[in-house]
Amino acid sequence: MDELMQKAIQQSGSQKRPLESSPWDLDDPWPQDYYSWDLEFEIWRPIETPSTSLFISKESESSDITTIALYSWNIDFMLPCAEARMNAALAHLEELTARLPPTTAAIINLQEITPSDLITISQKPWIRNGFFMTDLDNSAWASGMYGTTTLVDRRLVIMSCFRVHYAATQFERDALFVDVSVLAIAGKSVRVGNSHLESLALDPPRRPAQMRVAAERMHKDADMLVGAVVAGDFNAIQPFDATLHSENGLTDAYLESGGREGAEEGMTWGQQAHPAARERFGLSRMDKAFFCGAGIKQQGFERFGADVVVSGGKQEQRAKLLQLGFEKAWVTDHLGIKATFSFAQGTRL
Repeated sequence: MDELMQKAIQQSGSQKRPLESSPWDLDDPWPQDYYSWDLEFEIWRPIETPSTSLFISKESESSDITTIALYSWNIDFMLPCAEARMNAALAHLEELTARLPPTTAAIINLQEITPSDLITISQKPWIRNGFFMTDLDNSAWASGMYGTTTLVDRRLVIMSCFRVHYAATQFERDALFVDVSVLAIAGKSVRVGNSHLESLALDPPRRPAQMRVAAERMHKDADMLVGAVVAGDFNAIQPFDATLHSENGLTDAYLESGGREGAEEGMTWGQQAHPAARERFGLSRMDKAFFCGAGIKQQGFERFGADVVVSGGKQEQRAKLLQLGFEKAWVTDHLGIKATFSFAQGTRL
């Protein structure tokens, strides 16, 4: 597994986009398109900003929505059988989101997504019919190999979509934000972020600087926002990671729900890792959700994705994963997290 990781790191470095050819400035918001499935022409169409007609038509659709269920899941990009693993992961997410009540809209944050994963995601009928996609290719990523992408319930109106590419990064990490309208008339929104913070225990560490940049965007534009949330794989493996939320004026959703730092029931990495990696590093709470804002209230927090495996007629793919030494043909080494939020009285989506 160490060889697999080293190879992945080398490949990622070789596919890094040269800074001088990038259209963005580091640590600054860079607007990007998001995409909606056109049922008539059967294509994904880019949307830069919400048009008046779209805004009006969506306003009635979202009038009964009072809650956002935010799912976040890292799907390991280094393992083989990417399509079979992604298909199994998406089938699990489809099942989870189908259980939501009509008053709850889903937003799905995904990390370590490859260009081929984006194709797999974009072909799913339940995603085409129910969600906006922020990415169809890797053009918004600093890495040509993998990145983040977000799926947003089509009943919601996205007021803006932008990325902040971190200056302090060795692995081309960023924060992807969508502003989802909450008060249609007043123009209020909730800002939802998706970030994959720096991996490994680097010296100097990169994650504190990255979280400061992400938090700045969450605290900004207070007159336009009822609140902000960021969720993702935060690679929390060092003591300083435990205080990144409080140092940046944010609330940790797991701790707010009554969770205890260091408790096994909060751990999201290790249970489905390679046995050698699990023995070496133990379990950790890598995946987190932080939030802020007077108008946003947490309703729940839980993990998902335990024991989701490649199934069906994928015997050959399962065998490849088991040959690497895994106990099961898990789709990824991370558990996902789900954080549910409602809004202060008088605010609606």
